Amino acid sequence: MISPQQLRAGRALLGLGKAELSRQSGLSVEAIDQAELDGANWDDITRLKKFLEGAGIAFIANGDDGGGPGVRLTRPQGGADGIRPENLNATNDG
Repeated sequence: MISPQQLRAGRALLGLGKAELSRQSGLSVEAIDQAELDGANWDDITRLKKFLEGAGIAFIANGDDGGGPGVRLTRPQGGADGIRPENLNATNDG
């Protein structure tokens, strides 16, 4: 089962605000709020999960990587190779 924290983390990894996620996914901001708070509506959670997966988010189940549940990117964001770790600095961390 996907947790509200995983949904919030997936949105954050993609750099999407709730309004932009609402526009792109077709869900209302209120539905996103509910899914990220307590996961009240299973249909909205499922729809949000499918959207995030299509946008490049992988949901990691509890214990899959030796730790708890989480999320990760399935492909680089913002360019083919992204920024190499040695090139990260305060001007390009956003």
